Amino acid sequence: MAWDALGSPSCKPPNEPMPMALTLEKQNRYRTQYRKRRPSWQPATEVYEGLIRAALRPHSAVLDVGCGRGGVLEQLGEAVAFACGVDADLASLRQHRLPNLPRAEALSDALPFRAASFDLILCSWLFEHLKAPQRTFSEFMRVLRPDGRVIFITPNANSLVAILNRVLRPLQRYLVPRLYGRAEADTFPVHYRANTPKRLMRLAERVGGALEQLRRVPDPSYLAFTPLLFRLSCALAEITPPVHLVGVIRKG
Repeated sequence: MAWDALGSPSCKPPNEPMPMALTLEKQNRYRTQYRKRRPSWQPATEVYEGLIRAALRPHSAVLDVGCGRGGVLEQLGEAVAFACGVDADLASLRQHRLPNLPRAEALSDALPFRAASFDLILCSWLFEHLKAPQRTFSEFMRVLRPDGRVIFITPNANSLVAILNRVLRPLQRYLVPRLYGRAEADTFPVHYRANTPKRLMRLAERVGGALEQLRRVPDPSYLAFTPLLFRLSCALAEITPPVHLVGVIRKG
């Protein structure tokens, strides 16, 4: 028997989504509606992929840090000359959807590569999990070639969603699988120590890099558990800090 957040017994299996769960399919429907309201808007993942495609060259060597089971490399296909991935979670690496992709179990602050090995480092939803981001940023600069770049997508610590996440942190492992239909094994602790524009700029400068581009991307779908909440989230998106930060750090 499972127990709910108030300590009451529940007959639902521990990972069964609540009836109002915000599945990815439902989020994408709300994103489509939001794009109709704001035709120039792009989801953060589209902005991220666009920055990667703009930076790719025929000779590019690409490292996906925190690659998990897959991600943007699946969309890039033959546009990448050479790619490999690392992740601290061995189970995710074994289930990667690109079985021929070279990959290794490693932490982001101890990469198993020689200096100046890569032209691009990709970071999807990594920065928020870093306890000591400067060590990771230093390691990125080490394995990047001159004028290489880190392209990232990460939550904005100043956004309403991130603030709620911090307030509800003791319940995170219970709520996330049920509210978002996400497997508990895919829910990792967050620290947000690199997750504001100022922190990103300072971290990049401390390790000899520069924050070359930064896009702040709103997305009202994260709190859109009902149509009413979606409309409220659209209004809040106009007056609160955007949910996502997408950008490029260049090695100096």
